[in-house]
Amino acid sequence: MSKGHKQDVRHEAALHEEWARIAAETDRFEAYERAHATRIAKLVDELAKLFHLPFLDRASLRIAALLHDVGEAAMNRSYIRRAGPLTEDERLDLARHPVIGEQEAARLEVDVGAQLIIRWHHEWWNGMGYPDGLCRSEIPLPARILRVADAYAALTETRPYRSALSADEARRHLAKMSGVEFDPEVVTAFLGLEISLD
Repeated sequence: MSKGHKQDVRHEAALHEEWARIAAETDRFEAYERAHATRIAKLVDELAKLFHLPFLDRASLRIAALLHDVGEAAMNRSYIRRAGPLTEDERLDLARHPVIGEQEAARLEVDVGAQLIIRWHHEWWNGMGYPDGLCRSEIPLPARILRVADAYAALTETRPYRSALSADEARRHLAKMSGVEFDPEVVTAFLGLEISLD
């Protein structure tokens, strides 16, 4: 192995350590009790295998899962951890976090594919998501996969403003919102996973 290649490998390993640290800090900022981002990264990887995503796309998706809410941490808004509903102004402000997350990911030397997945992880199948109002196949498959995994993980974790749903309740929510918020094929694949979803 050449000296330059060894340096590249060390730099890549250092980046991955930094991303894992930032993911853990983001989870703490968002008041998650478990390793939320790591949990999502495992879920998206299982789904990506079912959809036969190429290796590099899977790698980008795992990184995006780890850093998907880095924009929220960068915004540093207290309402994110507050019990109770958001005001309309707060909801509009929060809708900026995927774009800010994309910018933060670029600063962290994340690949462009992962940056775009972060940007689009709140797009809805019916076009009512944000920030770009993409719909159906306009939303890249990795972002659709992350949307489902993120929603499931968030629903099954206690938040400052609500109790956790059971796995069955969260699965029913995914099924109910299939074709509205979520890609129906991704929901079907997710509901068929034979791994521990908790």
